[in-house]
Amino acid sequence: METTVYSLLCDVFDDLDQSAFRRFTYKLCDVPLNPRIRRNNVQGKDSSDLARLLIDKYTEKKAVEVAVQVLRAVNCNQQAAELEESVPGAPQPVSCPNPQAVSCPNPQAVPCPNPQPVSCPEPKLVPPSDGSTLNTSTLQFKQSILQEKGNDIYNVKEKHLRKRLALLINNVEFDDRRLKRNGAQRDDENMEKLLTALGYDVVKYTNLSGNEMDEKLKEFARREEHAESDSTFVVIMSHGKRDAILGVHYGQGNTTDVLPVDNIYVHLNTKNCPSLHNKPKVILIQACRGGEDGGVWVSDSEEAVSDFESDDVLVHKEKDFVSLLSCTPDTKAYRHKQMGAFFIRYIVEVFNNNAHKDHIEELFRQVMMRFEDFKACTQMVCKDRTSLVKLFYLFPGL
Repeated sequence: METTVYSLLCDVFDDLDQSAFRRFTYKLCDVPLNPRIRRNNVQGKDSSDLARLLIDKYTEKKAVEVAVQVLRAVNCNQQAAELEESVPGAPQPVSCPNPQAVSCPNPQAVPCPNPQPVSCPEPKLVPPSDGSTLNTSTLQFKQSILQEKGNDIYNVKEKHLRKRLALLINNVEFDDRRLKRNGAQRDDENMEKLLTALGYDVVKYTNLSGNEMDEKLKEFARREEHAESDSTFVVIMSHGKRDAILGVHYGQGNTTDVLPVDNIYVHLNTKNCPSLHNKPKVILIQACRGGEDGGVWVSDSEEAVSDFESDDVLVHKEKDFVSLLSCTPDTKAYRHKQMGAFFIRYIVEVFNNNAHKDHIEELFRQVMMRFEDFKACTQMVCKDRTSLVKLFYLFPGL
């Protein structure tokens, strides 16, 4: 039977188009099984390689179960149904758990015994998203989490009562043309789409100097809408070095055009932005902090100078920050010239798939795990200056 199962898996995978096959391999690495399939196990694999990998990892029977579940998770329901029908003894979909259902959307499900006007949801392994669209929370989930964890969760205002703002700064074109950040336009589009879907009005700027970035941060901190908000995001993408983000005039002959990272926290702290007191402030920075070269990727670093040393700044009390930086100190953050930065791509994918059910620090952990699995470069993202005292659930859609 091994050849039969192997051939059937190969046929199913061959039937997937390139996009669906890529989604399948991504989702396969998210399946919480032991042994776990990691991303470096599936990179460059074709249909036959993937079929053999599943059988070797999980045995024939389990390989079919995993393949069917992941196929359904990426909305390849026809292929999942064909695989179930073709394999003798393969597990059939569960019967409808709601005996009051009129019909079950899963065409393979056992008919519901009592046709009444309530629909029956199709059982799924993971939410049916390919990472490009945002899954939304249900009111039932929100109510259950609030009931379970209550005071341990930051207050999230009702959609019709709040005004959320996010700041997005993306430096692409530099005076020194060699520093142009090809692919960064894609990051800009993806991040703006995600923030908008999460319910934030995006205040966006492109190609700013260090001083201009600083001024825009100050202006953003003074926005009146924060008083009616429950949280904020600040996303900055540029070249960088340790503890500083480079402005567009940085280059040969000008090594002072920078924004000290510390300024972000100073401008948004309780003293300078009281409207965001006790509200989560999420900081995302795509920029290098020094480090090594790497393969086909280009880095967001500046090589010719030593690390930036900021002037002494008064230390103000700061709270309710959570920050994710694209790399650890003295290392580089990598960006593909067409597809953009892995840091941004993984953030978008993880948030789209899981923000409806996980809090922000768990989402950040999942992004970090993606880099653990990705062996093509040594980049590792890191959390920094996290001072959240509660759990921050975004509850997208609510």
